[in-house]
Amino acid sequence: MWPLLLVPFLLAAAAHASAAEPPAAAMAPWPEQYHALVVSNLTARGGRLQVIDIYYDWPRGRDLNLVRLQLPDAGEPPLRNVEWANGTSYLFDATSCQTYHFDVGLLPPDWKKAGDAAYLGRARVDGFDCYVWSNFLFARYYEDVATGRPVAWNFGMDERHVLSFEPGGVLEDSSMWQAPAYCFDGSNGGDAAGGVGGQGSRDDLVNSMIGFAGAPAAAASFEQDAAACDEL
Repeated sequence: MWPLLLVPFLLAAAAHASAAEPPAAAMAPWPEQYHALVVSNLTARGGRLQVIDIYYDWPRGRDLNLVRLQLPDAGEPPLRNVEWANGTSYLFDATSCQTYHFDVGLLPPDWKKAGDAAYLGRARVDGFDCYVWSNFLFARYYEDVATGRPVAWNFGMDERHVLSFEPGGVLEDSSMWQAPAYCFDGSNGGDAAGGVGGQGSRDDLVNSMIGFAGAPAAAASFEQDAAACDEL
């Protein structure tokens, strides 16, 4: 009788162990360069859908997010977020810019090996069988078991779904990476609390796919700065 009573506990322990120990395939790093097209859903907190081209370029220490709003006004250019390995980020549109600096740089390709990354097992998302991860940046990160491609991720109420993923995809146009002069001379009309051009907020900045890595302390620092802005 006693062995039978132990069966549920043994099964639970086995399930916990399988979730805690990721298979080797789940540990595969990101490509050092890639282009991803994603849809971001901000409607849960009053925003709109966004279509974002993400260019991740680890060898050059940078990434770029080209953010297009759902049903933009005629001629409305995309919002650009250029992030650098030294922790500097420029969030700008055609008329305004915000500059941010963090003590940490880009999320590295092997971020799953970091101490704050947790393997949570498997789940079916968007029709794909996925490995599930979390860390201080991702509340949930879903990766296709069959191909290793990212499928979706979320940051609290914000969801992003990957439409295409191109390993090795590089944006060579240097003009797209260059922050405009008004990011450096103080002539722009951006507001740290209100976002840039009404398209985003400082919360949206940290909620990019790449974001800023390092430690929970970096996220805590961000939250403290954001709270200070809200009090202004």
